[in-house]
Amino acid sequence: MPKEQGRKNVAQNKKARHDYFIEDTFEAGMVLQGTEVKSLRMGRASLVDGFVDIDGHEAWLHGVHIPEYTQGTWTNHPARRKRKLLLNRVEIDKIERRVNEKGLTVIPLAIYFVDGRAKVEIGLAKGKKSWDKRHTLAERQASREVEQAVGRRLKGMDD
Repeated sequence: MPKEQGRKNVAQNKKARHDYFIEDTFEAGMVLQGTEVKSLRMGRASLVDGFVDIDGHEAWLHGVHIPEYTQGTWTNHPARRKRKLLLNRVEIDKIERRVNEKGLTVIPLAIYFVDGRAKVEIGLAKGKKSWDKRHTLAERQASREVEQAVGRRLKGMDD
């Protein structure tokens, strides 16, 4: 059987970029049980309530829902257990320092497979206020309208 190549997305936290300003991102490996890997390969996971906690110079992923493998037996895993993240000591120290100094939070942005290994993309995030969210939506709408106007102009259509 050939080894997997490239990146295969499993789950994305689309709401994270709406609710937070993402300042920095990191790629981390995850310590998983066998049935968790099988469930992820089926494309089943939810990052909605997930967050990362640094405890004793170790990074832990909390609140991520990976449902039980349907064909698993007594070896099935709990769906919302905490999972250890595999990061370098330098990265963990950097994350911990920035969380303590600036009051940032660490959230999972995506789970994916890279060359057959499960990875999670985590981001240092600062929460948005409601007016920030409205401002971001207005900017996106304005840029979309500008692109449409340029496209119409290039096609020779009237505005």
